Amino acid sequence: MRLGPKLLLVLIILLFQYSSFGQSSLFNDETSNDPEIGVVEHLDEFLPEDIYITGLDSQRVRLLDLIDKPTILNFVYYRCPGICSPLMEGLAEVMDKSDLIPDQDYQVLTISFDPTETLELAERKKTNYLNLVNKKEAIAQGWKFYVSDSASIAKSTQAVGFKYKRTGNDFLHAASVMVISPKGKITRYLNGVYFLPFEFKMAIIEANKGQSGPTINKILQFCYSYDPKGQTYVLNVTKVAGTIILFFAIVIFLYLILKPKRKKVY
Repeated sequence: MRLGPKLLLVLIILLFQYSSFGQSSLFNDETSNDPEIGVVEHLDEFLPEDIYITGLDSQRVRLLDLIDKPTILNFVYYRCPGICSPLMEGLAEVMDKSDLIPDQDYQVLTISFDPTETLELAERKKTNYLNLVNKKEAIAQGWKFYVSDSASIAKSTQAVGFKYKRTGNDFLHAASVMVISPKGKITRYLNGVYFLPFEFKMAIIEANKGQSGPTINKILQFCYSYDPKGQTYVLNVTKVAGTIILFFAIVIFLYLILKPKRKKVY
């Protein structure tokens, strides 16, 4: 029995709806506009003026007063047993590989979103990550570590759309950094724990011009899901396999519709 084009079209639409339903349930609302955990991009928005952070010199400063060049904002908590360490290692690696000069061409500001963490812990973490790089002196100048109070943490994370949730003594959160222009405008999000040197460089160059750009590696939000127990990102095989099956199903349906009819030979 040959299915008519209208029936095939209905089946394709149903498949799309089923796929969307399955994905939204597997994402735990990650695809919604306001997820409980994840990142909601606020491109072209400006950081608030009343955000204060405290550096390793114990000086409390206004965040915007520090941003006089392209800036990478990195929200972590220093005790994190999960993705914070790979994220920071990824930053250290791309800074070491980049031909841009830290503290001249750009800077990285790492801020703890746990208001109970101390400057001593922040300093130990900075020392640990500097031990991973070759350009120690330049990166030490351009990569600065901070703690902050709960009010400023709430304002800053809300401003950049960084959503996290406390679970016991730890937090569930995404792996992402934000690129800020010298005027305090959010111009780019870089997701994941590994950064391509070219993408990193272009994000900084565009931020210097005040140009915003789309997030290229959004596929990470689709292929990977957060494992609360292991506190890491794992490949969601169900999602990937479902998408592949859906793709080939659509291809087959379209082939059945569009393929030319064979002429009967008598």
